[in-house]
Amino acid sequence: MTRKISRTEILAALHKVPLISPSANHLLQVANQEGHGLPDIVNIVKCDAALTAHILKVVNSAALARGREITSLDRAIAIMGEDMIMGIAISDAADRLFQTDLQGYAANRGDLWRHDLRTAIAAKKITPFSRQPVNADLAFTGGLLHDLGKAIISDFLKGTIAEIVTAIETGRFADYPAAEREELGVDHCDIGFELATAWGLPEPLQNVIRHHHHPLEAAEKFRPLCYVVHLGDLIAMMTGSGTGADAMRCNIDPGYTDYIDLDRDDLPRIIFEVETEFNTITLSLSDKGEGSP
Repeated sequence: MTRKISRTEILAALHKVPLISPSANHLLQVANQEGHGLPDIVNIVKCDAALTAHILKVVNSAALARGREITSLDRAIAIMGEDMIMGIAISDAADRLFQTDLQGYAANRGDLWRHDLRTAIAAKKITPFSRQPVNADLAFTGGLLHDLGKAIISDFLKGTIAEIVTAIETGRFADYPAAEREELGVDHCDIGFELATAWGLPEPLQNVIRHHHHPLEAAEKFRPLCYVVHLGDLIAMMTGSGTGADAMRCNIDPGYTDYIDLDRDDLPRIIFEVETEFNTITLSLSDKGEGSP
């Protein structure tokens, strides 16, 4: 079964991924800073003509404009909010990764983006329940980026799905990442971390990508953020938005209660809010011919 993937193969796959745009990288840096505001976002976006055009196109969609034509970038960003701006910037920067067919996971084009967007929204909704302060905008961004490694590792997993699923169901592996490591010597978290490092992403986001399945393995200062995204990931799967064969074949970390004060009564409300916001965002992006993310 095992075919250990070499580091050379990983780097070769990573080198085919374009570097994230300077504006998207700058936005990610800003999202890591406490006390930033919409003016900071505007100052970054206005220096990127393509991103500005995309934002104005989306804000004038039927889902958001409601008969008004918005021509001011400041007004557009105020209406859309930081979450949607970050979503557009990151999806533009990593479009090839988000929109790829994950054949190694039996997932279709766009499944990764839909799952990551739901995870991002859920992670932000969970932040008020964190026992330690977590930057809600950073949690959203971490949710968007947490599974990018799958887009790179997918091709190496082709033809393994049936065997991996059987091995998990019979107890040979604890979860899908463990099966990936047995099959290839690395998992999607490892490869995603390599990509995050290559892109120069902030350290908190690197940790989310590396430890979102096992938050306890993160450094203590990053664990609250990792647990928030960990639960957001599971909520996205619960709503039926997974990435194919690995959906619901990942375990909840039992230590989450030390970091998140979330009871069963809160869960239905969070799921409803996630679906409402997800539908608003996806509708606004599709109204102007963008296609569902």
